[in-house]
Amino acid sequence: MWSLEALGWNAGFAKAFAPLAGPDIVPGRVSLEHQRIYRVLTESGEVLARMTGRMRHEAAAAVGYPAVGDWVALRVRPGEVRATLEAVLPRVSRFSRKVPGDVTREQIVAANVDTVFLVMGLDGDFNPRRIERYLVTAWESGAQPVVLLTKADLVKDASERVGEIAAIAAGAPVHATSVRTDLGVDDLVAYLGIGRTVALLGSSGVGKSTLINRLMGREVQRTAEVSVYKSRGRHTTTHRELIVRPEGGLVIDTPGMRELQLWQTSASMDAAFADIEALSSGCRFADCRHDTEPQCAVRQAAADGTLAPERLDSYHKLRKEAEHLAGRQDQLVQIEIKRKSRAIHKAMRYIKPDRT
Repeated sequence: MWSLEALGWNAGFAKAFAPLAGPDIVPGRVSLEHQRIYRVLTESGEVLARMTGRMRHEAAAAVGYPAVGDWVALRVRPGEVRATLEAVLPRVSRFSRKVPGDVTREQIVAANVDTVFLVMGLDGDFNPRRIERYLVTAWESGAQPVVLLTKADLVKDASERVGEIAAIAAGAPVHATSVRTDLGVDDLVAYLGIGRTVALLGSSGVGKSTLINRLMGREVQRTAEVSVYKSRGRHTTTHRELIVRPEGGLVIDTPGMRELQLWQTSASMDAAFADIEALSSGCRFADCRHDTEPQCAVRQAAADGTLAPERLDSYHKLRKEAEHLAGRQDQLVQIEIKRKSRAIHKAMRYIKPDRT
């Protein structure tokens, strides 16, 4: 069994839970979800739970479904096989993306995470532009991003790659690791204190499951070989799962992501592209978009080699994507407002005036 503190409980969650407490209501943390059935960790052990009808209605309408890492209020009645999820406690952080495809909807990948390990292999998976995209989302999440460059044993000098990523990481720590040689693995334990939660995110085949097995000291996640021809991995993790580390700390493993579409970037673009933000102070116009405006210090830096041109291209691509998404989100808000207004007016037509 675990104490609540070992699962990440703190005074903030306790305060949020207090109004919900009752004889049959206990706090728990979601460790797994499958077809709206949730495995929840509590002080008394693991329980399976479903949402109440009210929660399902609210989740489908706007709030969203509980995610792995969420703290929930759980109704546990003696003699009943399954518990009931009554409420989700406010999140302190959440790593979100837009769902794949054309649908404009948020998908919460992990909740209440302290540190996000952004994992990229030093094989055919190496792509600094992808890390820029992950960093934009990670800075927005509220968690501390840390970049892990795995499979360091496959390159002669991993420090060169570390320097390349550190230059674009905006202060996020960067570690080169190799499970085969144990390089850098022990350094990661520092992020896994009692009650601290780490989530691993990256594409397929970067070694997330292998690294988790090493941190756990036993095989808890299935692994598969990476194609030598394509340097691409297969999905061995098929669901998000929170795992408690015996020595302390919690790890959230996630399936490999074929795409990471942005969801919210209110301030994270400036954080992820801090070098461009710093250069922009020299632009002629305060609202310079670093596109076609005259006397743009950012474009000048890209022209003279002070700033890598491909980094500026990545900035423009991500900014345009974020602006397009924000426009779609605004449209959906307006559609929902009109829908509710029509529903209210329709209901009012059936209210008979009081003639007394």
